[in-house]
Amino acid sequence: MPHIFRGDNGSAAGKYAIVVSKYNDNITGKLLAGATETLAQAGIDDTDIAVAWVPGAWEIPLVARHLGRSGDYEAVLCLGAVIRGETTHDEHINRQVSQSLGQIALELDLPVLFGVLTCNTMEQAIHRSGGNVGNKGVECAEAALEMVRLLRQISPAGE
Repeated sequence: MPHIFRGDNGSAAGKYAIVVSKYNDNITGKLLAGATETLAQAGIDDTDIAVAWVPGAWEIPLVARHLGRSGDYEAVLCLGAVIRGETTHDEHINRQVSQSLGQIALELDLPVLFGVLTCNTMEQAIHRSGGNVGNKGVECAEAALEMVRLLRQISPAGE
């Protein structure tokens, strides 16, 4: 029988960083609340959660990289809300932010979670930040905890 690794149980103790965009803060504040509540429910003390507010989604990768490079955090959660406007500006931001965060995760060998909403309308963003589609901040924190547990199983400390 194969050995199966799953991150749905075990310890996820440690420090977590959250980078959150101030732009669309009526949405991102709800994502942040969902993420911090989820971490707290998993036993992460609020003193072990660092929150860095950045001007907009474009600035998230740079701060995520700095926090990740510090070596202080088990994971970096990235929260934002980019909402389509009248131009293609949103597409350029979404593409660069998503590619950068993926690259940072691989570069640092660290869970860097993509919790940036990429919505067509404000209504969609509202639904994804605690409305009838759930809260993507919660989902981001759940994924962070699962990845920390999974990586600890695959590469236990000291190996």
